[in-house]
Amino acid sequence: MNLQKRIKEYIATQPEPKRSQMQQLHHIILALMPTCKLWFLDGKDEKGKTVSNPNVGYGSQTIKYANGKTKEFYQIGISANTTGISVYIMGVNDKNYLTQTFGQELGKASVTGYCIKFKTLTDIKIDVLKAAIQYGIEQTSIQH
Repeated sequence: MNLQKRIKEYIATQPEPKRSQMQQLHHIILALMPTCKLWFLDGKDEKGKTVSNPNVGYGSQTIKYANGKTKEFYQIGISANTTGISVYIMGVNDKNYLTQTFGQELGKASVTGYCIKFKTLTDIKIDVLKAAIQYGIEQTSIQH
């Protein structure tokens, strides 16, 4: 099954209103990153064991580990969770930046070093979420 179809099916399996909100987020991110590489991670490790929620990724960056190894990974990700939706903003070096810069203005959301979690899109200010996503895209587009 192709990637676009897997993403579409994943979003379609979500209950409403999460389904339409995931679809809306998908379109928002694609508008910010129209030519980005798409990813779909089913949440399973090499042995087939579930280790995370399935997630959709956008863009591409190279993650460099302390041991010198590198890995390609997405820049922005979205995932349905038991209480709502998570948006992952990967590659932000300052783990306090998202919380300090966007946390107060965002609305009813939990913000960590790389994850913004909220129950519904109506609980947050979408323009602030877009600004956080845009910041993440810029950070991971800079060649370090």
